[in-house]
Amino acid sequence: MNLDATLDRVIDRAKELEALLADPARLESDRFQQISKELAEIAPVVAKVTELKRTRAALDETKALAAEGDAEMAALADEEAASIAARLPELERAVQLLLLPRDAADAKNAILEVRAGTGGDEAALFAAELYEMYQRYAQAHGWRFEVMEVSENELGGYKDAVALISGRGVFARLKFESGVHRVQRVPVTESQGRIHTSAATVAVLPEAEEVDVAIDEKDLRIDVYRSSGAGGQHVNTTDSAVRITHLPSGVVVTQQDEKSQHKNRAKAMKILRARLYDMERGQRDAERAADRKSQVGSGDRSERIRTYNFPQGRVTDHRINLTLHKIDKIMTGEALDEIVDALVAQDEAERLATLT
Repeated sequence: MNLDATLDRVIDRAKELEALLADPARLESDRFQQISKELAEIAPVVAKVTELKRTRAALDETKALAAEGDAEMAALADEEAASIAARLPELERAVQLLLLPRDAADAKNAILEVRAGTGGDEAALFAAELYEMYQRYAQAHGWRFEVMEVSENELGGYKDAVALISGRGVFARLKFESGVHRVQRVPVTESQGRIHTSAATVAVLPEAEEVDVAIDEKDLRIDVYRSSGAGGQHVNTTDSAVRITHLPSGVVVTQQDEKSQHKNRAKAMKILRARLYDMERGQRDAERAADRKSQVGSGDRSERIRTYNFPQGRVTDHRINLTLHKIDKIMTGEALDEIVDALVAQDEAERLATLT
């Protein structure tokens, strides 16, 4: 990446947008909003670029002063130049990170799906704990956690559970959680005290708007039926449960948590839209991944990404070889950021490496 040329383009684009906004009467309402949004998005980049350019200019001036002054002045200028130069690498990296192509889905809300994998009742209990971990993590970040669907077993474990998490930067923080989460511990159902290995699958999908993915009504088969399982008096009394099948892809979504068929259909369509959008993103990512293999992982649901070892009190993320001996704090969501931060940093380093 030719950093200097890119910096100049950013500054020039900001000036161009500011000039357009200076005469709003000449712009249609939609165009005015688009320009305002773009300017707001690049404003942090412009500020950091401006800071970098000023720092570089200050370094040049200080070096010139050192070359022209007497011995005492030169010594002071050299010291100041060294101090300024030490700040440049960090500034340049910050600018490069801001200039990286952004994942269009990063700013979106996320649909979280947790399902019990191998391990029977123990896997379902672990799935429930993961679901609650993300719920606490969302609360700690001030995000909204809306339960969309929960299917429990007799022990209170979750066979599968879905939630919509809304807030600032949700998908950007949670997207690396997709994959197989493995647990090693003595199950509550184990009488011999033996350690078992079970697993749960996590999928984090960006919430898709109607403009993100087109769904033709003719491609849908919608079935309604009576709800089953726990749920109150309305269960088995009305045809409120909804099953939507997207015929071209074969994706099937069911919803029965709401008493209203209309609400269940709306929730099912939200999940369907997210899954189809995720499929489209996956195809694009696969094409890009042909050029490089990400160390953070593909996000494939079949990929084992993390192990939670309760007897040893440790959690290991296998993609970045990170082990933390604080499983209790991770399961409460308190220390999950330490893993997420490391994954984000690794992803940034990987993407920066492709631009240099």
